Amino acid sequence: MPDSSSPDVVPSAHALLKERDYLLFWGSRWCGTFAAQIQSVALGWQMYALARRTLDVQQAAFLVGMIGLAAFVPVFLLTLPAGEAADRYDRRKVALACLAGEMASALILTVAAWRGFATPALLLVVAALFGAARAFFSPASTAMGPMLVPRELLPRSIAWNSLAWQTASIAGPAAGGILVALSPAHAFVTAVILYAASALCVALIRKNTKPIAQPGSRWALMKEGLAYVWREKVVFGAISLDLFAVLLGGATALLPVFARDVLHVGAEGFGLLRAGPAAGATAVALWLAARPIRRKAGAFMFGGVALFGLATCVFALSKALWLSVAALAVLGGADMASVYIRQTLIQLVTPDPMRGRVAAVSSVFIGASNELGEFESGVAARFLGPIGAALFGGIGALCVTGLWAWMFPELRKADRLG
Repeated sequence: MPDSSSPDVVPSAHALLKERDYLLFWGSRWCGTFAAQIQSVALGWQMYALARRTLDVQQAAFLVGMIGLAAFVPVFLLTLPAGEAADRYDRRKVALACLAGEMASALILTVAAWRGFATPALLLVVAALFGAARAFFSPASTAMGPMLVPRELLPRSIAWNSLAWQTASIAGPAAGGILVALSPAHAFVTAVILYAASALCVALIRKNTKPIAQPGSRWALMKEGLAYVWREKVVFGAISLDLFAVLLGGATALLPVFARDVLHVGAEGFGLLRAGPAAGATAVALWLAARPIRRKAGAFMFGGVALFGLATCVFALSKALWLSVAALAVLGGADMASVYIRQTLIQLVTPDPMRGRVAAVSSVFIGASNELGEFESGVAARFLGPIGAALFGGIGALCVTGLWAWMFPELRKADRLG
């Protein structure tokens, strides 16, 4: 086997830039994420504005929270058929159909805002439509990416994928806020344009993105996907580690409470706290895009999760804004590193005909960890207070790290990424 320092094993970023179809895929990912962030900001703003006409603050805030639930339920219900579709049909065509659905959701919101017939019920229905499209888009897109680059470029491409998501996730809410200040219709029509750009990039991809046909009924293929995730301990360990670490370590859900009642830094300080995890994640994504991890992957991954838990504990106990922001930046960077390694390992060990179904299971685990993590943080804060809840989450993430390292030795001992 060639040495890991060989150019054949560790190709430069320039080699990735020569992959035309991958660059189109990257552009589609960035535009789609940017559009989704703008749409999310505008949808929440409009829901709150409409609800406050007849409801008090708490009831209106509850309806804003229902948007996330409305979008997540279809993802949960459609996980298995979405994964099966990504492993049966041309993944590029599935992604295009989903982007058309997302564009339709933004177009409905544009017309409703422009013509003045938007209602909370309509916004929830559109959020569910968006969630259904995303349920099929995520596994198809995730499974399509590795088909567009040589295997030796896969770790670097995953780092660049993460960079696209991070930068769009940072810029999207800011752009959404500016556009909403003009009017929600301006924000929604911008999302329509960005979804169209994303779809155009996907349409221009030339490589064959149709998976090898698998025998068996749809139900048999769905069961096969679940059985594979359970049987392949590296895959199951990586997916479940993400679920429980984020579930317990969701301190970011408590940032408004810390900004107002713990650190007493107001809206300006809250903005800095919100930027902390994203800044750390972006910095690490840039580093990994230039210098991907090649050896001792399992050790680095578990180290990242442990650092995530430790940084959460520091944030919980901090009384200074600068230390809190620094802890959140470390938290975001550590999470980025561990997510990068988990995604790379899953992509490398999963056969291409199975990638859609595995990606679907992974996406619902990630979605559940985010949604349930916010719920867990809220419940813990109710009984332990915000500081106790964040500290509990950080210690819990550290415990999960040790437990998973013991339960999944294959994952802990994973070495090469590529």
